[in-house]
Amino acid sequence: MYPGLSDLLNDIFGTNFKVSFPPMFGTMVALSFLLGAWIMKLELKRKESLGLVKEFTRKILVGKKATTSELIWNGVFGFIIGYKLVYIFLNSEPFFADPPSFILSTQGTLWAGLLFGAVFVFFKYREKQKALLETPKLVEETVHPYQAVPELTMAAAVGGLLGAKIFHIFEYWSDFMADPIGLFFSGSGLTMYGGLIIGSITTIWYARTLGISALNMCDTAAPALMLSYGTGRIGCQLSGDGDWGIVNTAAKPDWLGFLPDWAWKFNYPHNVISEGIPIPGCEGRYCYQLAEAVFPTPLYESVACVLLFFVLWGFRKKTMIPGIIFSLYLILNGVERFLVESIRVNSKYHIGDFAFTQAQLISTLLFVTGVIGIIYLRSRDRKRQN
Repeated sequence: MYPGLSDLLNDIFGTNFKVSFPPMFGTMVALSFLLGAWIMKLELKRKESLGLVKEFTRKILVGKKATTSELIWNGVFGFIIGYKLVYIFLNSEPFFADPPSFILSTQGTLWAGLLFGAVFVFFKYREKQKALLETPKLVEETVHPYQAVPELTMAAAVGGLLGAKIFHIFEYWSDFMADPIGLFFSGSGLTMYGGLIIGSITTIWYARTLGISALNMCDTAAPALMLSYGTGRIGCQLSGDGDWGIVNTAAKPDWLGFLPDWAWKFNYPHNVISEGIPIPGCEGRYCYQLAEAVFPTPLYESVACVLLFFVLWGFRKKTMIPGIIFSLYLILNGVERFLVESIRVNSKYHIGDFAFTQAQLISTLLFVTGVIGIIYLRSRDRKRQN
């Protein structure tokens, strides 16, 4: 396993980086967001050429002095940067040992935060003063939908990460009650469907403020979501973050003989959560591997979702009915996740003798929603044509 990107580079190129940085999982998540943004940009350009989404105008007030809220937000942003950055510089060893938890913790340098906050406020004030007009005026600018992709991606990222953390808390409520602050600010513990649901809500809300309809935005995002999830799972596989499957004691079937053994069952040596038993002769932080080999479910999801992306990408030009592509995404995503949950380690709920995971419940609801969506949207389109 490769806890950090530097570990992967050491293995490929024979380099000798001493620290595991940047975190492999975080790096792949960041790359997934960038890849998803690129896909959305391509799709919005295509939709604009077909007249499905249109350019819009927005008015910007120029020449106005800095408002109190602008100064406050810049001060807060500067405070966070200084509070964390200087503390990381002064405590580099624990930071490199566990960057996500270190960044998300409440630890920091107060004087540096106050200093950076004051500097950010000063520069924002000076910037506004330089552009100050005796009479502020409204300037109208034309914006193409694809130009708003960075803001849409940011809305998805903030909402997605918050949702992923909140749903993880609900899934492991007893752990949260035992240590609320520690679990919330932990660098680990994210639930995919929480990120999908809350991230979708924040993205749709922001898209509507730009004049993009909810259904068009959902269709635009569907292929990007599928591909981003698939590439994000590569980070889970490479880092060994605990999203693996149940113990696999079965022999590899003959028809899968072309696969390497680790693609059938794997014990995740040097996994990032230090789960399992010590690796003989290994020294350092990441020196554990699972006692028994398990199904490498992140690998399966990566392959499945990348293939399903191409299904959505190819199908998107075959229908002009808004919402159909997103409904198909819900169906495919629901089936994929429900199946993989049958061989994946996860917390389960129980109703009598029936046990199921949070992801299986949500994936079933998504599948049903997708089927109903396709039936309803096609029926509504036929009525319009008649």
